Amino acid sequence: MLRGFYTAASGMITQQRKTDLLTNNMANSSTPGFKSDQSTIRAFPEMLLQRLDSKNLPVENNISFSQFNNIGALNTGVYLQEAIPKFLQGDLQETEQKTDIAIIDTNGNKSSAFFKVQGQDGQTKYTRNGNFTIDQNGYLTTASGLYVLDNQQNRIQLYSDQFEISNNGTITADGIRVAQLGIAYTNKPENLLKLGDGLYRTETNTALPDAQNGQFRLQQGFLERSNVDVSQTMTEMLSTYRSFEANQKVLQAYDKSMEKAVNEIGRVNG
Repeated sequence: MLRGFYTAASGMITQQRKTDLLTNNMANSSTPGFKSDQSTIRAFPEMLLQRLDSKNLPVENNISFSQFNNIGALNTGVYLQEAIPKFLQGDLQETEQKTDIAIIDTNGNKSSAFFKVQGQDGQTKYTRNGNFTIDQNGYLTTASGLYVLDNQQNRIQLYSDQFEISNNGTITADGIRVAQLGIAYTNKPENLLKLGDGLYRTETNTALPDAQNGQFRLQQGFLERSNVDVSQTMTEMLSTYRSFEANQKVLQAYDKSMEKAVNEIGRVNG
């Protein structure tokens, strides 16, 4: 009986965590470059239940020995193992802003190229959000104030918003080459760690290699939209809510059974 409480409770906790994940996806459906998270749910290891019996041999000394009879396997519940970003290319949205830049992956539909930015700790981080701006000192920064880096890991300083960015990331102003936008590449983006605010880093905090020509192209005046499928996410949220309710009803049924066992059976035995 008590084992059933734990199984139902683990199901409720798992569905609650999945709801939080889906809610975060919905909240970022309008965030440029956002990659939706998908959850993986696994069952805890099964336990093999056995019944211990004793058997008497019909001999003169009445020998008795123990034996185990298998009852069957019992699952002890589920848990949300991990949340993995879904690295699919988002649709492009035209903004006509020179500081807005979208990465278009040319090696398939997987988002494998990333802008390089300088994190709060000074380490290089990666993002798909090309919603950039120019700060008061003329540096190209993200919307949250992080410096955008060039291919030499240096900050990019511009003296006006009248600049052009070519498909390969070359920045020119008044016909003069200013910098080369730093673009990193990985063929396994699912191995990156999500930090929040659209930022990623490698598991070992090592730098990703630079992207090569032919692996990407940039589009100035455009933003990559979030790849969240709003209708699918809403459907999953409703399904998750129903699963949570089902586990809740199982828990309530166990609670009523325990109440009967304590109040009624105990009274009869007394």
